[in-house]
Amino acid sequence: MEDLEQTFETIRYAVDGAVATITLNRPDVANAQNSRMIDELDAAFDRADADDGVRVVILAAAGKHFSSGHDLKALVAGDGSDPWVARRETPEGKFEHEKTMYYERCLRIHDFRKPTVASVQGSCVAAGLMLAAMCDLIVAADDAVFSNPVLRLTGAGVELLVEPWELGIRKAKEFLLTGDTIDAQEAWRLGLVNRVVPRDELETRTRELAERVAMVPPVTAQTVKDTLNHTGTLMGKRDALKYHFMAHHWVHNTATALNALAARKEKGSMREVIAERDQGHPDPTA
Repeated sequence: MEDLEQTFETIRYAVDGAVATITLNRPDVANAQNSRMIDELDAAFDRADADDGVRVVILAAAGKHFSSGHDLKALVAGDGSDPWVARRETPEGKFEHEKTMYYERCLRIHDFRKPTVASVQGSCVAAGLMLAAMCDLIVAADDAVFSNPVLRLTGAGVELLVEPWELGIRKAKEFLLTGDTIDAQEAWRLGLVNRVVPRDELETRTRELAERVAMVPPVTAQTVKDTLNHTGTLMGKRDALKYHFMAHHWVHNTATALNALAARKEKGSMREVIAERDQGHPDPTA
């Protein structure tokens, strides 16, 4: 196995035969996605794209959880450790940041020419779900749970609203408006994931699936993937994603969201934010 992880800080990258594995590697924060991780993910996909020996990419995660979503600590605290903090001081800068780092980077994975397989365990939350859903196939451990509780945090979901395409519109409404979780078996029933496997077999079973996909000649796999993605575009997927991204940014600049952000900065931890969320939010404009 060719292991190139030393060139990255927040992910690992390894190639074994025709399969490259990109592993989110911030387990101490449940693989929350900070700017460095997003940049390194993009660089890792560049590497997999340039390697003609790689036919399939697995997107996995170290530790107990796949991803708790975006790591907003530096952005909310404004401590200057994230280079995008200053840009987000204006609505234009906030739009540029999220379009570049969240919207376009995720769509790049969705459109990646080679087949991709997400390997998901534990919590897969908000932008974690958005990231996993960019992959062509998803293998879930039997302990995986999926959620997008952002509406009760006064946001409009996340930048790419994948739920209508993954769950169907009726279940997407329930999922988003309640903020409830979906376990692995329910995710399989709804078509969100392709397979559910025992947690201790996740790596092996994902690898087996990737190797089966890698048996397809690259030109065939890439052409059919592009056709299937184009089918989604013809069904309106691209326009729907763009529409939501614009709506998401309108909500960003409402009094409800701005007042909630100011209040959040006063909290001592995300635990307090979550506790408040679960009590329901009064209207900050009242």
